[in-house]
Amino acid sequence: MTKGKQKSIKEAREELRRIIELCKSVEAKGLDPYVVDVDDLIKAIREYFPSWRNIEDLCLDTEALSHIASVVKMQSDWVKHRATTLYRDPFLIEEKIRSLPVEGLAETFLGSWHPVVELEQLTIGSFREALKYWSDLLPLSERWRRTEYVKSELQMVTREEMIKEGVLSGEAFMAELEKMWQELKKATSKSGKIRYWDFIGSDTYEETVKRAYLTSFLVTYGYARLEIHHLEEEIFILPNEEPSPKKDSELISFPIPISFEEWKRWKEKRGG
Repeated sequence: MTKGKQKSIKEAREELRRIIELCKSVEAKGLDPYVVDVDDLIKAIREYFPSWRNIEDLCLDTEALSHIASVVKMQSDWVKHRATTLYRDPFLIEEKIRSLPVEGLAETFLGSWHPVVELEQLTIGSFREALKYWSDLLPLSERWRRTEYVKSELQMVTREEMIKEGVLSGEAFMAELEKMWQELKKATSKSGKIRYWDFIGSDTYEETVKRAYLTSFLVTYGYARLEIHHLEEEIFILPNEEPSPKKDSELISFPIPISFEEWKRWKEKRGG
C-alpha cells in the first residue's frame, strides 16, 4: 500500500470520527436534527467504504451509520411533532405575510379584529337615584359639623398629665392595669393574640387613647408583648402568663402614637 493511500485512509478514519461526534452532539443536546446534512454524511461513508481492510475500520463505519440512523429518526419525530401541534415556522409565516397584497392583509386583519365597545348613557332610573341622593344629602355645614376637630401635632404624654386631665385615676392605676391584663387574656384565650387596634379600639376617641396608654404600660411592665409584622404592616399584642419585666432595666412607658384619623379608619372598617 502506497504512502499516499495510507494517508487517505487516515483522513477517512478522522472524517468518520467527526461524523460520529456530530451525531452524538445532536442526540445528547436535543438540537435541531436538521442541522445535520444526512445526504453529505452518507456520501462520505459510501466514498470511504471500499478502502476498509480491517475489522476496526468496519466497526467504525458501522458506528457512524448507526448514529446517522438515530439522527434520521430524530428528524422523523421532529416532523411528526410539528405536524401534530399545528406548528408553523416563523420564517414561513413572515414570508407568507410579505407575499400578501395590502388588500388581503387588511381583510385578514378585519376578520380577526374584535374591538371593545363601551356605551354609557344616563337612564331615567339612574337620574332618579342621583336626584334622591343629592336631595337627601345634608348641607356641607351640617356634614362638617359632625367631624369638626382641631388637628395638632402628635406629642408624648406622661402618666401625671393623664391623671391631671382626668383620663387616669392615680389611686386606681394598677387596678386598671390589672383589669386590662385580664381583659387581654380573655380576648386571646382562643388564638393567643389579637390585633393591636382591635384591642385598644373603643366607641370614642378619648376611650381609645386611654386604652392605648394603659396597653403601653402592659408592655412596659411585662404583662404583655408586641408582635410586629413589618411586611403586612400589622401589630398584634400577646399576654404573658405572669408579669415579666426586664431585670436591671428602667421601667419606662411604651409610646404609641394614636391619631384621630387612624381611629376613624378603624371604626369604619368595624362598621361603626
